[in-house]
Amino acid sequence: MAEIGSVIDGKYEILKLIGQGGMSKVYLAMDKRLNKQWAVKEIEKTAKDKNNDVIVQSAIAEANMIKRLDHPSLPRIVDIIDRGNVIFVIMDYIEGEPLSEIVDEYGAQPQEIVIEWAKQLCEVLDYLHTRNPAIIYRDMKPGNVMLKPDGNIKLIDFGIAREFKDQNLADTVSLGTKGYAAPEQFGGKGQTDPRTDVYCLGVTLYHLITGQNPSEPPYELYPIRYWNPHLSGGLERIIQKCTQLNPEDRYQSCAELLYALNHYEEMDDVYREKQKGKLRKFSIVAASAFLCLFIGIFGQVMKNHTNNSDFSAMMRVAETASTDTNKIDNYLNAIDIKPNVTEGYLGLLDAFKNDANFTVEEEAQLKKKINVHLSKLRENEDYADLAFELGKIYWYYYDYGKTETSDNQVTRMKSSVQWFEDAVRYGSSDKSYFEMATIYSDIGKFNQDINLHIEEASDKGKYRPYWRNLKELIERLADNPDENEIVKLELYKLGMYSIETYARKLKADGIEESEIRAVFESIKESTNQVSVTTDKTETMKESIINRFATAEKAIENASREEIK
Repeated sequence: MAEIGSVIDGKYEILKLIGQGGMSKVYLAMDKRLNKQWAVKEIEKTAKDKNNDVIVQSAIAEANMIKRLDHPSLPRIVDIIDRGNVIFVIMDYIEGEPLSEIVDEYGAQPQEIVIEWAKQLCEVLDYLHTRNPAIIYRDMKPGNVMLKPDGNIKLIDFGIAREFKDQNLADTVSLGTKGYAAPEQFGGKGQTDPRTDVYCLGVTLYHLITGQNPSEPPYELYPIRYWNPHLSGGLERIIQKCTQLNPEDRYQSCAELLYALNHYEEMDDVYREKQKGKLRKFSIVAASAFLCLFIGIFGQVMKNHTNNSDFSAMMRVAETASTDTNKIDNYLNAIDIKPNVTEGYLGLLDAFKNDANFTVEEEAQLKKKINVHLSKLRENEDYADLAFELGKIYWYYYDYGKTETSDNQVTRMKSSVQWFEDAVRYGSSDKSYFEMATIYSDIGKFNQDINLHIEEASDKGKYRPYWRNLKELIERLADNPDENEIVKLELYKLGMYSIETYARKLKADGIEESEIRAVFESIKESTNQVSVTTDKTETMKESIINRFATAEKAIENASREEIK
């Protein structure tokens, strides 16, 4: 067992244990060279278990398999270290939480969100199935799907995945999670193939949409509307087809399943009945069209009037609430009344920022509201304004991964990228913040990708545009004296970090020492001029000032290396 604080292969310092299985443990580790976190999976070769040989072979096969894959919903393997009696597999550390924990804590998930997750899972499974040879995942379940802070998912744990072999009549070893595994995974019923993953995905969707764990009583997959009559009949049909015992009766590929999910409403029995009814009732509908039109318009006008009135009243209550908690609750109520307009979300963001901290719990409240209505919100002409403010709250206030000894600035930047990209995509160049959103997005993407570029020795040329963006952001901030102290200090901290970390790389990319030093001096002067009003910003300011000497030393070292 790896000890906390030990260093593997002279590079990976073990920080803490984050997961444990029968014959493997997963640790969080810090790469001392790149200052980047990785997950380290430890597999003991000497464990006394009859399945140990299978587990060890599976772990090696898993690592070699993932090394050949390239998909945004899959983790990367960067190193495999064999110590004789133990194997260490170094892989991406995925921030987020498994869907199993989400459904355990919150119960059945909203239908629209589950369908969105299902589509992402179909896409990654279809990617695996279309490799040559095809890769059959075989262990789809909520515990193996990580929901990242940006709302996207990652598929983890390839321990029992296998490559499909045309000549095989059956799998060599029976593996899978009971309750989720397809019948053919337990031997004697043929070789597992892409339809096996279709079955496992169907059971996973059943668990997420109903909250009922198939590994627990009643051990039976009832139609999903048995648990919730308000669910879609079309989705019920899809899940039932996925989970047929005979593979021939299921969807034959994840591409076919994805098509069904994109058209699930058309499979709903209510929808079908409506289609049939159109033919039978055409003459009646035509005769009463004008009356229905009048009643419908009148009813919609009255409904809109009521909604507008209720929404305005709730917004006024939220704006005048005496506590942040009351403000947040009332803004959430306002969003429920009119979920497709941006005003409620903007007010909610302001309430979240009042204590200078955007917590994980607040993020969950926000996502529960916004994810379901995001496609409609994007149709609003002022959605880009909201996206820009969302990007800023993640960039400056998000507290995920922050500890007393470790800042989460890079995590905050990564989490903000999707929103700044939306601000650019759905905004227009005449918006005052358009160029700022572009700069924020580019800086965030640099920090998101730079460690991989360094690992692959493809980082040359990446630092010059990053520096230009950072410099422009600092200059724009200097032109806006009304910007709040947290925003200023966070940006000055990023400037110090960039000089400390990349001074040598900046010189190599053609940035003159005089230019680096000019930005450094500007940050020093601006930091000292910031008037802080809270303990938090006082600590931030002191932290930046304490880094001045280190940053200046980095500039000097870069200059000396160039002379040599």
